[in-house]
Amino acid sequence: MAKSESITKEILDHYYEGMKRNHLGPLWFDLGHMVTKEPVHDVEPYLWKWSTIREYALKAGELVEPGKDAERRVVYLQNPSLLKRGLIGYGTHTLYAGIQLLLPGEYAPSHHHSQSAIRFIIEGDDKAYTAVNGEKIYMERGDVVLTPAWTWHEHKHEGTEPVFWLDGLDVGLVRTMAASFFEQYEKEFYPMEAPENYSSQQFSMGVFKKLNEAPAPDEPSPIFGYKYQRAHYLLDQMTEADYDPFDGYALEYINPKTNGSADARIGTMIQKLKSGQQTKAHRHVHSAIYHIIEGTGYTIIDGQKFEWETGDFFILPPWSHHEHVNTGSCDAILFSFNDKPVMEKLQLEFSESYEQNDGHQVIEKVFVPNQTV
Repeated sequence: MAKSESITKEILDHYYEGMKRNHLGPLWFDLGHMVTKEPVHDVEPYLWKWSTIREYALKAGELVEPGKDAERRVVYLQNPSLLKRGLIGYGTHTLYAGIQLLLPGEYAPSHHHSQSAIRFIIEGDDKAYTAVNGEKIYMERGDVVLTPAWTWHEHKHEGTEPVFWLDGLDVGLVRTMAASFFEQYEKEFYPMEAPENYSSQQFSMGVFKKLNEAPAPDEPSPIFGYKYQRAHYLLDQMTEADYDPFDGYALEYINPKTNGSADARIGTMIQKLKSGQQTKAHRHVHSAIYHIIEGTGYTIIDGQKFEWETGDFFILPPWSHHEHVNTGSCDAILFSFNDKPVMEKLQLEFSESYEQNDGHQVIEKVFVPNQTV
């Protein structure tokens, strides 16, 4: 039916006001806000200096006792752009990052939750462990430890030096899905049921399966601990044929039973850039949080330069052009975790290269972090 010429502005205003009062809306005005031509988000990039984080974490060691004053002693990374929306503890819209400190003789009691979690060991000796479902995983610098959703896990330090590690969880994703659950174990510690480091040793010299063992595509990784020594060795064995123009020499941590992501919901990657190397820019739907294991350089995110050095962290928002540059005289090694496995499962993952200026962005501004202590 054709639009009547007798429809006045007063009639239209009355119609739309009535819709609002009845909590209805006209899709013909708002379709572009709901179904955008490309990803739209409120996540902004940010960078934290390790020297600042470490100082606050060490001070927490004097003020807070895990298991007594708090469930865990953790200083989390707060993205200021998401705090404006009241999202406390968010690094990206899906990912959380916190730095946990355990001092000699301390422990954090056993609990489990619906969030998946990964641990990346930043500093410390090899006398601290995370126990996952009754298996002790001793932690050394650079190791990755998985605590998949709903696994009982606890931490204990039997050594002499402070231990720092990154906790990476899909807090934002689980909250958005209204699926957060948390439970403390009935006792302080879950019973030890497996030999120490059993899962890592089981696959250290190859991947095997028992006769007549059926494949389990949705089974969590049988490995809880991934050793940095092995990852570093594999990076060093990579040749120019393995070089990725966007990520350099890169490896993803995988589940040996499925060949998919080590954790079903949180992706993990380690990458190396040789001295002077610069990747080309690209962007993808998944977001990520980066930690600099060693080296100096910078990352350009949508024209903004983020200068980093060993220990620093930075946020990569979704659908943001980014490229990395190693400005040091030695290799730069970066660890990152991301929400790519979820995007892939939902068939939402997409990426594209930056086509201008031979694949490199023009630096328009330089990020200056707040280092007030």
